[in-house]
Amino acid sequence: MEFFTAQPLLPTPEDVKLAISLSQRGKDFILKSRKEAASIVERSNPRVAIILGPCSIHDPEMALEYARRIKEEALTHSSFLVMRLFFEKPRTTTGWKGLLYDPYLNGTNDIATGLYWTRKLLKEMAELGVPVATEFVDPLVAPYIEDLITWGFIGARTSSSQPHRQLASSFGFPVGFKNALDGDLLSPIQGIIAARSAHAFMAINDEAKLCAKKSFGNAYSHMVLRGATNGPNYDKKTVAGVTQMMHLHGVNSPILIDCAHGNSQKKYEKQKDVFVSVFEQIEEGNKNIIGVMLESNLEEGNQALSEDPASLRYGVSITDSCIGWSDTQELLCSVDSSSISSSVMRFTHN
Repeated sequence: MEFFTAQPLLPTPEDVKLAISLSQRGKDFILKSRKEAASIVERSNPRVAIILGPCSIHDPEMALEYARRIKEEALTHSSFLVMRLFFEKPRTTTGWKGLLYDPYLNGTNDIATGLYWTRKLLKEMAELGVPVATEFVDPLVAPYIEDLITWGFIGARTSSSQPHRQLASSFGFPVGFKNALDGDLLSPIQGIIAARSAHAFMAINDEAKLCAKKSFGNAYSHMVLRGATNGPNYDKKTVAGVTQMMHLHGVNSPILIDCAHGNSQKKYEKQKDVFVSVFEQIEEGNKNIIGVMLESNLEEGNQALSEDPASLRYGVSITDSCIGWSDTQELLCSVDSSSISSSVMRFTHN
């Protein structure tokens, strides 16, 4: 009895990198943006990180349009703007798993094409000058794209995974560990400790051969509060409690707060309330909070992935609902205003 169907061999990381190589200008930009991100995590840089973008990427052209808007905003913005570019969609059960796995959105699951499209889009982001953040769902993907990433994340479903912790320990850029779906904080705290340590583990190299890899530890691993199934965890009291819990475990980690998921209780409009609350805490002097993450797209809401991908509305998410660009721009403007307190009334009464 057969339980799977053999598929053609995938291109190696070396194949994909040779086909889609980064210019020296792009390499210099990645290095510069990683230094900026690391300094924010170290809290030697007073800037706040705002990581914003679609729940998941399904249309490269749409992603590029969004990136150009971030680029324009970043020219005058006080915060460090990073585009959320998620090619892998973590699933609790089943569903479309992301551009990398099914780039044509039709169930053909052309992973080889997905790998090339993913790296091509990441290269275009670097050449455009827009730093990128992504979540590492399958560690096997990392050799294809890790050289193009400025900020990484380990998800709520994998913060307790040893392979993911080892992977994070080998990265030269910040990696945020999210609290578990049920709100558990011990898993990400232990993940931070593990990622900051050196490891020896199995991995694939650029030739796609299994090798022994040694990491030196990632000093820029940190906590991400994304809320839980039983409620949010972004309020002032909870943030103070999380900070105290980390200290009890010997962890001095900054906190990045996800405005979506459990913190918005899956109601995308409520991301505005979370955003305003977090920046109020920052204004009040909480130096442990280093930034926020927003699920944002060109247009608000979401849509179902239909049998005819050509019928999809442009700029609308096919996974979790997002706030639209107009609301995103208002939030960004509120951060650079003289006081965010006036924003509370505006957003909470919309």
